[in-house]
Amino acid sequence: MYAKAASLLLLLGLSFNWSMCNKPSGGGEASKDPDTVADVNLNGVDTSTLTQREKRDWSGYVSQLLAPCADTPVSIAQCVSEKRNCNKCLPAAKLILHGVRDGLAKEQIEASFHNRFDADHIKNVPIADSPTRGSTAAPVVMIEFADFTCPHCQAFAPMLDKFLDEHKNDILFAYKFLPLSGPGHERAEPAARAAWAAKDQGKFWEMHKKLFENPDHLEDGDFERYARDLGLDVAKFRADMQAQATTNKIEADKKLADSLDVHGTPTVYIDGREWDHSQSLDDWIDLEMQLKGAKAAPSASAPIPPAPSASGSAKPK
Repeated sequence: MYAKAASLLLLLGLSFNWSMCNKPSGGGEASKDPDTVADVNLNGVDTSTLTQREKRDWSGYVSQLLAPCADTPVSIAQCVSEKRNCNKCLPAAKLILHGVRDGLAKEQIEASFHNRFDADHIKNVPIADSPTRGSTAAPVVMIEFADFTCPHCQAFAPMLDKFLDEHKNDILFAYKFLPLSGPGHERAEPAARAAWAAKDQGKFWEMHKKLFENPDHLEDGDFERYARDLGLDVAKFRADMQAQATTNKIEADKKLADSLDVHGTPTVYIDGREWDHSQSLDDWIDLEMQLKGAKAAPSASAPIPPAPSASGSAKPK
């Protein structure tokens, strides 16, 4: 078993904790201590909520970390103050401010900065034949690896569903199967098979909703009942669940997850970058749209920000 995990605080009217169900795990750093750097003030960055120590720390990071544009070899602070031609500098300064305000350690802040802005952190995550929703013309591609028996995926699903409805013209969303194993995940692969079999009859998202809404009812009889409720050909559904093509699809997604070193579920990639929860999902998408010269639709629901880390259930090798 592996204990490594990351967790989020998900807000949708009420707040509650959410962790990750885990599977096996398979640029310019700050050059000096922030204590030695003078306080920095940048137009467009509100540091009024920071304590004196936090302001000093933030000033150190933005003075020492390089601007996230290869052709702008100056610090983030200099990039913003001199209005250099790098549209990532101001967002970078704000991202670091959030990390400092949330009490993240230096290593976490720097890792978050590099994950969000470094070019080598963009992964190739092909959609291939995965189920999708949203506009194929959307400027942002979002891909989730999830497991129907993961309680954290179950908690995330209705919020993500609402978020995607609000951003249906901004985001093309794809679902990848990552059924876990071990205690609590005995019905993970059968559930994944049921979802793919429903997809073969054009009802993936309807089955996806039923599986996540009924975590205690994932037996074969339940799947067939859901299939009947959705108007599926149950005989075909039953055969497709066991088909080699279904096995091949699930194995292909698991292999892709391994190649990306995905540690658990849910894991979300946005335009090839893993969403590390250093920003709320709303803020991450807003920035992605800004960098593409577009504007995201306003979200009616509360943002989905991070929470302190906690352990989740794990997948044996």
